[in-house]
Amino acid sequence: MRQAPNSAARPVRAIDLKLRLALRVAALAAVCFLAVAAYALFDSDRAARAKASRIAAIVAKDISLQQSEAQWYSLSSNSTPDLQRIAAPLMEPGLCVAYRDKVGDFRQGICSGALADEIAAPASFAALYRAIFHPGEPISMPLLVEGRPQGVAVATMDPATQIGQSWHEASRLLSIMAFALAGLCVAVYATLARALRPTHVIQAGLKQLAANDLSARLPSFDLAELSAISDVFNTLAQKLETALAERNALTRKLIAVQDEERRHLARELHDEFGQSLTAIAAQAAAAAHTAERECPPLFEECRGISRTTAGMMETLRGALVRLRPPDIEELGLTLSLESLVASWNGVEKGRTRFEIAVTGKVDDLPPSVCASLYRIAQEAITNAAKHAQARRVQLCLEAGPADIVLSVEDDGEATGVSLPPKAGMGLLGMQERVVSLGGTLRFERRAAGGARLVATIPNMGSEP
Repeated sequence: MRQAPNSAARPVRAIDLKLRLALRVAALAAVCFLAVAAYALFDSDRAARAKASRIAAIVAKDISLQQSEAQWYSLSSNSTPDLQRIAAPLMEPGLCVAYRDKVGDFRQGICSGALADEIAAPASFAALYRAIFHPGEPISMPLLVEGRPQGVAVATMDPATQIGQSWHEASRLLSIMAFALAGLCVAVYATLARALRPTHVIQAGLKQLAANDLSARLPSFDLAELSAISDVFNTLAQKLETALAERNALTRKLIAVQDEERRHLARELHDEFGQSLTAIAAQAAAAAHTAERECPPLFEECRGISRTTAGMMETLRGALVRLRPPDIEELGLTLSLESLVASWNGVEKGRTRFEIAVTGKVDDLPPSVCASLYRIAQEAITNAAKHAQARRVQLCLEAGPADIVLSVEDDGEATGVSLPPKAGMGLLGMQERVVSLGGTLRFERRAAGGARLVATIPNMGSEP
């Protein structure tokens, strides 16, 4: 069976773009410099061979001239030509010239010694040079007297001298190219750093966008590619901002419709179900009074009906409180939250202690914000009371100049993990209310026990 690729593979370490481009330019420049150095070596070998050929030709002409003069002056043709006459202006370090007669016998030769500092080439360079160019091969030129061959003139360059001269030229060229390559790398890196400086602005804009700050915009850039990115980014941010504003407005309308539906349901329960329970309670009381006089065995059953009806009415009152919050516009948000906390303290009867701390001018907030904050606090406290199994629940509301922070913290049982709660209807409702107000909702669960729910919304001030 084929094994599926590992999706959790280790991420590849990113390389700085400026460094990567500078290294690529440096590699390309190094290849070009090496090609130039190789061409210089080939040209040096070609020049050495051409020089040896030229010297051999000069020597051949001079010997031909000497033999022609010997014939003119009736001298012996077997007399050895004088190479000293031509050697002085031609000789250079490492050069050897020689004369061989027409049967190939060596007749005369002169060599010049090599300078010590010109043969100090590395062994590796010398071996490579010998393998490629085969230095020291003799160059022969025919010697003609009256059109007849009378021997050859031979010019030979000492291999060590030729290699040393080539190494001297190559090392000097490579040194110059090394400094040029270093300067090129620095110049390319500096140029790229200047050209890519706007990428820091783009990165900052993307971070703002990731942090839900849709007001982030990028300026225009000199580079056409970066300017195109800026245009796309700004268009996307504008569309996201518009879509988020429309979604928040729709969410606020849905929440308003939901609250109105809750108030309508509360009125229906109070007017219909509540009246029915009241009637049942009155009839049960009357039946109990009659049974007490006329049929004592039914008295306890009638009292049981009364107790059941009283329990249903108590449950109905709790549901009505959750469906229809107190009149926040008249009482204010602080008193409404204090009443909510007091009601839970009455319900729990000391099993869980509920506390509240309010700072800032929270009662000056717009009614819609106050209603949403009350609903968020109500749902958070309800969840903590039902699921946290805590001994203490702390409600904190702080209205700062920039943000309004509502937090509900409990000391519930330790879970050993740090996971968010399940996304039930209550959490989704709180999330919708917070997002509709342009805020964020954060849940923190500690391994040592307890959890904290924090809602942060921007403070827009009071409505006119």
